[in-house]
Amino acid sequence: MIETHELTKQYGEKRAVDELTFSVPRGVVTGFLGPNGAGKSTTMRLILGLDRPTGGTAVINGRRYADFGAPLHEVGALLEARSIHPGRTAESHLATMAKTHGLPRRRVKEVLGLVGLEGVAGKRVGTFSLGMFQRLGVATALLGDPETVILDEPANGLDPEGIRWIRNLLKELAGEGRTVFLSSHLMAEMAQTAERLVVVGRGRLIAETTVEELVREASANGSVLVRSPQAGELVAAIAGPAVSSQALEHGLLEVRGLSAAQIGDAAGQRGLTLHELTPSKVSLEDAFMSLVGDAGEYEGATEVAA
Repeated sequence: MIETHELTKQYGEKRAVDELTFSVPRGVVTGFLGPNGAGKSTTMRLILGLDRPTGGTAVINGRRYADFGAPLHEVGALLEARSIHPGRTAESHLATMAKTHGLPRRRVKEVLGLVGLEGVAGKRVGTFSLGMFQRLGVATALLGDPETVILDEPANGLDPEGIRWIRNLLKELAGEGRTVFLSSHLMAEMAQTAERLVVVGRGRLIAETTVEELVREASANGSVLVRSPQAGELVAAIAGPAVSSQALEHGLLEVRGLSAAQIGDAAGQRGLTLHELTPSKVSLEDAFMSLVGDAGEYEGATEVAA
């Protein structure tokens, strides 16, 4: 388990992480979301002891990362895929890492096979694509068979097959009872991979929830498409101060302020016929954007000529 308590990091006048408190339990994939500049990478660096916090604490299984005698056996991390000497081969890089922790040579071959790089084990990594770097980074993270895995944008640069591979791998690791914590800007992929979410903006916690709960809450404020040959009567039946109905075409309404169940109940009580009752589908991306609002450090603007 990963736990932070009032974790804070100040760079001059800028507070990159602001009294951040959250937990990442074992057994589920937890996604780390936030706009650019939200403090995600800094938080991961603080958890891994690569930066010193200005205040607060970050522990893994109750201990600071710096207190682990053989950290590869406890925590596997991927923060920057290209941080490997380009003159080394994939195998020599992993073999060097393995030697520092007393891991057998066979473990190098095991993780190369696990990430699909056994065919290029003897090639220098300077010739690798970004996707191959990502696979090698994942192999490095898993080298010590750790209980905790922390990955920053692991799907970046992967092709569709690679994205499916990393998704399945992370679910398998969580299914084995490990702690899996990853960040990603790929919302559609995060929706298929993660079960829990930690959402931050401008260094502060916005939400600690599940994908299902976040999407459900966003959907509750959405609209419902209703098709009925008695649309006029239905509008009168569901009228209320917080309800709005808009006719999109003859017999088709867009209703806001009521759930599909509430509209169906109202129609049933009055014997009105419904041919369609479809709640709007809210994606994780839509729910995320609705949640973070203007919490991003960088915002785009569109100018329209008069």
